[in-house]
Amino acid sequence: MKITVCLFRSFLAIISLTTFLVLLSCKKDSTKEEASSKVGSQDTLGGSTATTYKLVWSDEFDGNSVNTNNWNFETGGEGWGNHEQEYYQASNATVSNGMLLITAKKESVKSNAYTSVRMTTKGKHEFTYGKVEARIKIPVGQGLWPAFWMLGANIDSVGWPACGETDIMEHINTDNLMYGTIHWDNNGHVQSGDTTRSTTTDYHIYSVEWDSASIRWYLDGNKYHEASILNNINSTQEFHKPFFIILNLAVGGDWPGQNIDNSKLPASMYVDYVRVYKGI
Repeated sequence: MKITVCLFRSFLAIISLTTFLVLLSCKKDSTKEEASSKVGSQDTLGGSTATTYKLVWSDEFDGNSVNTNNWNFETGGEGWGNHEQEYYQASNATVSNGMLLITAKKESVKSNAYTSVRMTTKGKHEFTYGKVEARIKIPVGQGLWPAFWMLGANIDSVGWPACGETDIMEHINTDNLMYGTIHWDNNGHVQSGDTTRSTTTDYHIYSVEWDSASIRWYLDGNKYHEASILNNINSTQEFHKPFFIILNLAVGGDWPGQNIDNSKLPASMYVDYVRVYKGI
């Protein structure tokens, strides 16, 4: 009887250990599982959506350096159309502990007093419609301008704003407003956008859901703006074509102004992941 009880207890211990290992494995895979299929996004502007999404591309920044199969580094310091003060260079981007760090520095290169990073998926990963999101922690300081955005892939042939631009997240200076905006051409530059308030120094998930009818902006799953592109309304045909993704951290510029708080430098924008989903 004692031998039977001991054997039974050993059997239970083996079952418990096996269950624990299975649960641990499930926990480790839960983020990827969640990423591969998301059903329903809470819509705080009225009801809820019921779209099922499938992950089609991502960069989880799990390696030791930026994956150049995914990203291009744009370089230079000519103001980038906004009279920005930084020189963009690849060396300011690092990857460690599952995070991409985009760092702005007080550092002179050529005629620029600052350096930073601008990286794109142009020509490597371009998308039409879907859900595009990233988990990001932004730096806050006078003159800093972090952004997660997209441009039309035909920009080289048609120029801006005819290519279209979708700003998923922009922030300037020290306030708590996050900006989501589209820019396009309708006999000249026009735009549609809105803001939402946020605890700016925390990690947040910034996303857009984009289909043939509209583009919708979300902060941590809560919708705060929507722009109709149905049937090319208001000459929005730009938004029915492929776009590529951009991550950058500007220093100065027409929008944040040219007053830079050097005490906040170096400053880093932390990117946990970038993911693109398609509706199924």
